[in-house]
Amino acid sequence: MVEPTPPPPRRLPALVRQRAASFGYAFRGVWAALQTEVHLWFHAAATVLVVGLGLYFGLERWEWAVVALAVGAVWCAELVNTAIEAVVNLVSPDYHPLAGRAKDVAAGAVLVMAVAALAVGLLIFGPRVWDLLGW
Repeated sequence: MVEPTPPPPRRLPALVRQRAASFGYAFRGVWAALQTEVHLWFHAAATVLVVGLGLYFGLERWEWAVVALAVGAVWCAELVNTAIEAVVNLVSPDYHPLAGRAKDVAAGAVLVMAVAALAVGLLIFGPRVWDLLGW
């Protein structure tokens, strides 16, 4: 008796494979930025510190949400800034005032978001740290 041949393995639909590849490209972009941008390592260290403090102080769910949004917004701003700098460097390898302005404005966006995230951190962690230090 001849055993039936098993059906061929099912392949993921093309749309699912394309979405999975998109995530791969996105992670590759974050990793590439981490390898080239010193500021992202600062943000990574700050993220670890904030998560550690949040766990130590037992943040409430809404506080975690606000902290996560602030951290994510800073990372997003830094990644967009990195992308803008790369494109500006590609299209304008020599100095041009408009290229400089584009880079300065992108860096300014990161600064504004970082200051806003610092304000979130001070509002959420400040009173707890003050109490811990006995101030």
